Amino acid sequence: MNIKAALAAIAVGITLAGYFYYFRDIFAGRTKPHAFTWLVWSALTAIAFAGQISDRGGAGAYITLVTAAVSIVIFSLALYKGEKEITRSDWLSLGGAAAALLCWFLANGPLLAIILITLVDFLGFVPTIRKSIRKPHEETLASYALAGLKFILAIIALDNYSVITVLYPASLVFANLLFVMLLVSKRRKILAKETF
Repeated sequence: MNIKAALAAIAVGITLAGYFYYFRDIFAGRTKPHAFTWLVWSALTAIAFAGQISDRGGAGAYITLVTAAVSIVIFSLALYKGEKEITRSDWLSLGGAAAALLCWFLANGPLLAIILITLVDFLGFVPTIRKSIRKPHEETLASYALAGLKFILAIIALDNYSVITVLYPASLVFANLLFVMLLVSKRRKILAKETF
């Protein structure tokens, strides 16, 4: 096994570990995923995987595939065990994601598609961010921290480095890091209020 395949295998292990905690917390009622976010992430991650494979991403692309598969399962669970409060901004985020996906289908190549889905991914994050600002304990912090780490390894494990293969996982490293910082900050504020 070469080093890239080994890194991909480690990243898949981290993926499964991160989602283990997420699933555990969903079934315990501590984490309430937002169905809109996970619907968008399921579709986008599957498209990103297709783009990575089309540009010879190699072993590093398999982390994206595993993430897409698990995202579909979480979306399904979110319909029953997830956040029930759906706001206008959630619908706008979902509509924006759908519009961008339509643009992707009309795009003439994987580069524009990857750029669009990277932007749409951030729109997909909006419902979860909105919910987490008010309810920061309803998301599993460790899962997002491990997600950032797995995508760092996924980038290193890629066989071909291009905007098509790197942009999406790099954006997920950034997004997960920012989300972890948001959760930590909001949880600290709540803890400080409870202390006084």
